[in-house]
Amino acid sequence: MKGLIEYIAKSLVDSPDEVVVSEVHGERTSVIELRVAKEDLGKVIGKQGRTARAMRTILSAASTKIRKRSVLEIIE
Repeated sequence: MKGLIEYIAKSLVDSPDEVVVSEVHGERTSVIELRVAKEDLGKVIGKQGRTARAMRTILSAASTKIRKRSVLEIIE
């Protein structure tokens, strides 16, 4: 899941070197934290949060396949 979010985020931003993705594992849930450069934050969130919502939908579909729950948090 971490690799998936990292790939999507690096494709969206202008400075892919500053994309940092960390994953906190729980028993049934994983929290994926995404950090990007301040100037790229708008690109990751998108207009009215559409890009972020799409990333969460993809993450949810992929994590359902492995029978786990994943949550994406975009950190400023």
